Amino acid sequence: MASSITSKPFLGATKPNSSLSSDLQRLSFASLHISIKPRTLKKLQIEAAGSTFGNYFRVTTFGESHGGGVGCIVDGCPPRIPLSEADLQVDLDRRRPGQSRITTPRKETDTCRLYSGVSEGVTTGTPIHVFVPNTDQRGHDYKEMSIAYRPSHADATYDMKYGVRAVQGGGRSSARETIGRVASGAIAKKILKHFSGTEVLAYVSQVHQVVLPDGSVYHDTVTLDQIESNIVRCPHPEYAEKMIAAIDAVRTRGDSIGGVVTCIVRNAPRGLGSPVFDKLEAELAKAVMSLPATKGFEFGSGFAGTFLTGSEHNDEFFTDEHGTIRTRTNRSGGIQGGISNGEIINMRVAFKPTATISKKQHTVTREKKEIELLARGRHDPCVVPRGISLDNGFPLLCCHLCKF
Repeated sequence: MASSITSKPFLGATKPNSSLSSDLQRLSFASLHISIKPRTLKKLQIEAAGSTFGNYFRVTTFGESHGGGVGCIVDGCPPRIPLSEADLQVDLDRRRPGQSRITTPRKETDTCRLYSGVSEGVTTGTPIHVFVPNTDQRGHDYKEMSIAYRPSHADATYDMKYGVRAVQGGGRSSARETIGRVASGAIAKKILKHFSGTEVLAYVSQVHQVVLPDGSVYHDTVTLDQIESNIVRCPHPEYAEKMIAAIDAVRTRGDSIGGVVTCIVRNAPRGLGSPVFDKLEAELAKAVMSLPATKGFEFGSGFAGTFLTGSEHNDEFFTDEHGTIRTRTNRSGGIQGGISNGEIINMRVAFKPTATISKKQHTVTREKKEIELLARGRHDPCVVPRGISLDNGFPLLCCHLCKF
């Protein structure tokens, strides 16, 4: 279906930008509505960058929530790594919508296809193209959002910056963009497992006011099966039920809540990261804080460490039975001086309540008129149960930092 395009002249110009308008009208996206806002700039001087991450292992994500599909291009993957579509599908299934009553009811299988970079079941060392089609769009749900901004969503800031945005589903600001991250991260996990035996796991440690107590999950032994044993993906059964109940309560009211995802990395190579600006925790913060709905990041003791003295907080060294230098405690979270020390890396990511809710809210139109908006569409009452699939961000980062 051809796209629906709304265009207006840029403020300050003597006539509409006919070149821009005609170019846009030639675009064709499946069920994609583009809305153009007047601008105060006389010339478009904005660099539309930000979709590529990495140095040695480079990932570019592409696509919109209600366009033809989403995916990624991975460049820099070593050759001869066993890889299949099934390898990626495991992680994509963990983030796909419609998987339980506490996630968005949008029905997408998120079936991926590998179009390049793999031959006879192994990587060739050339760019890998992963594509996932969109099959369950409802563009009419976003009619109101073409003229008004959803509170706390990216609608307004996209208009402020670019003067154009994909209305349906939020375009690139939609969580469907993360499909490309999950797929590329699955490839990165294969690489790290192959070269260093590194294992990455994430679980839900908080939903709204239900907080998993410290020490209730043993990071040395927690398994993926324990995490996947319930729909909220918390490895503690008692607290998992409380979290599910909290999400159910707001879901039936058309509201939303946030939470925290804890991510751990076992058998991480020593020496990842560099001093000063390229510290591992700084790179991790950039990677995870670029995810939709994130509002906070901490690793190791985090903010709780501020309540301790130096003698209480320091991780003392010792030599274990294998002659390896270890730390007796791990308040540093496996990173010291910006460099991994071989201990378990642990970090936590805070996700805000989903911005689009089924309640009337005060907002303004693009013409600055104050109105009440009742947003439509299908959205998660809490994003954290699907957010754990983004544990792939750490492998992605490590491959970005390392040469193979």
